[in-house]
Amino acid sequence: MEVFDLFIKTIILRPYVFIFLAAFLFSAVQLIGWPRTWRFWLISWATAFVCEFSSTRTGIPFGWYFYNGSTVGQELYFSNVPFMDSISFSFLLFASYCVALGLLLPFDFSTRIELAPLKEVRFDVGTRTSWTVYALTAFLFAFIDMVIDPVALRGDRWFLGKIYDYPDPGWHFGVPIANYVGWAIVGLISLAMYFPLDRRLSPLSPLQSITQRLLLGIGLYYGVLIFNLGVTFWIGEFFMGMSGVLMHLPVLIILIIRLARAR
Repeated sequence: MEVFDLFIKTIILRPYVFIFLAAFLFSAVQLIGWPRTWRFWLISWATAFVCEFSSTRTGIPFGWYFYNGSTVGQELYFSNVPFMDSISFSFLLFASYCVALGLLLPFDFSTRIELAPLKEVRFDVGTRTSWTVYALTAFLFAFIDMVIDPVALRGDRWFLGKIYDYPDPGWHFGVPIANYVGWAIVGLISLAMYFPLDRRLSPLSPLQSITQRLLLGIGLYYGVLIFNLGVTFWIGEFFMGMSGVLMHLPVLIILIIRLARAR
């Protein structure tokens, strides 16, 4: 009962995290079905938790940092790691995966629809578990954290709260470069376990409107990005916010150009 009470308190304290989590579950089931969704979720969450547990004790793979326990009793923790923090890795990795697919999946010209606003992509297992998708997903996963972590580090100035810190602040708005390397490692480990499962599971039934289904996950990526940029500007960090906008704008433009059907 105590764990259940803390879980309810976590939802009340961090409603935005669970909105993003619900969006992940809905979009993932639409694209890859429930059997793949729960495996993706479990693998990515477990990998993130183990890596956070390790890094707060050994500095591997994120570098040295610590949770100060300021919200113990207000939200659910597993050991010294807040549940909402490690669970966030799951929906961020899936969102990054969708953006990578949007940038790399080949087009399906056999189902060309002249009046459709989007180009249709081909969702075959060989392409969606390729090395290029693998590497690009890990990069985009770390890339979005370059907006998330700097503003999260300033959580005492908004409703996140000051829940963690780095003993040796880094050059990127106080965040060490090792942190972003750690995010990429979490992504690489998670996908290295998930992709073989994806290949072995029963093939997905032929789906209509793959691009539209993919847009749900892409929308999640940019929804999280806009949320964090909004908070960044809200707390008065204009330079930090503009840095994030200019970093991510080229990727968004390329994605739109690639998927939008020319008129």
